[in-house]
Amino acid sequence: NDQLRELQTIIRDKKSSRGDFVFSADRLIRLVVEEGLNQLPYTECTVTTPTGHKYEGVRFEKGNCGVSIMRSVGKDRTIIQSHTNVNVGILGWSRTSSSTKGVKKPFKISHLPLLGTGNTVIEAVKVLVEHGVQPSVIILLSLFSTPHGAKSIIQEFPEITILTTEVHPVAPTHFGQKYFGTD
Repeated sequence: NDQLRELQTIIRDKKSSRGDFVFSADRLIRLVVEEGLNQLPYTECTVTTPTGHKYEGVRFEKGNCGVSIMRSVGKDRTIIQSHTNVNVGILGWSRTSSSTKGVKKPFKISHLPLLGTGNTVIEAVKVLVEHGVQPSVIILLSLFSTPHGAKSIIQEFPEITILTTEVHPVAPTHFGQKYFGTD
């Protein structure tokens, strides 16, 4: 939609101030995460409000998990580094908690900001599958995607759901430097 295109335009404009860039990036991140949350299963419930009235609402079902694909080590993370000379992802470190065993509910993977070749995500999904997670319950969140990256993932795992703010052949590879002010 036009809102997403306007935010993408600010991110891609070399004249954008860092403040405008970060604001637009944060907004895009929120939008893709919100849509990811919309994809999670819920059950209907009735609660009592503080004024004693009944409210018909919803609750997320228990058993949803999430994992981040990162380039640094952290607790309960899957770290996969893309090799610079070869078009493959290399698993450097993996720690999946026991909560991933046999997950049947949606399993959210966040891989922000860029889904380029798709190889890093493919390696991460392979790790999850080895730990009993079915690709059909995986929801991949990515800020940007190239057509090649999305196609590679779908060819390897056709059941996976990919949510992104944009699929474009030219990836904004300057994103990290501009976002963190190291450009």
